[in-house]
Amino acid sequence: MDQSERAPASPLERLKVINWAQVQAGQDWIRSRGLTLQQAFVLSYLAENPGAIQRDIAQATRTTAANVSAVLRGLEARDLVERRFEDGDERSKRVFATDAGTELIAGHEEAMTAVDESILAPLTKSERAALQALLDKITAHLSNPGPGDS
Repeated sequence: MDQSERAPASPLERLKVINWAQVQAGQDWIRSRGLTLQQAFVLSYLAENPGAIQRDIAQATRTTAANVSAVLRGLEARDLVERRFEDGDERSKRVFATDAGTELIAGHEEAMTAVDESILAPLTKSERAALQALLDKITAHLSNPGPGDS
């Protein structure tokens, strides 16, 4: 069957294409900074939660403490994060993004907003409002993923 004989893509298949474009743009932005997705997530988390403990990072990233430790070692080697002892207690380390780490991920939200804008560029203002209303109606009864969910 050639392309002209294929059934038209369903609306949800079209949404997958949009989501794929967003994900690819985000991954490209992260890679352009020499980071993995996990490293970027950890840096973002630490920028919003300075002084977090590794257990909190593991919970936020939905991974193991060992995996978080490996990610932090890589970020530490690049001077993007630092671990500090709390009140001289060597058993209690807090993790902070350094200025270099914070600067490296700065602009991500703006970059993703620009991607969204480019995706929606073919639509008029009223078409965007209609699309938003339809998506709100569809998603009203669906559960909303929390932080870290995809």
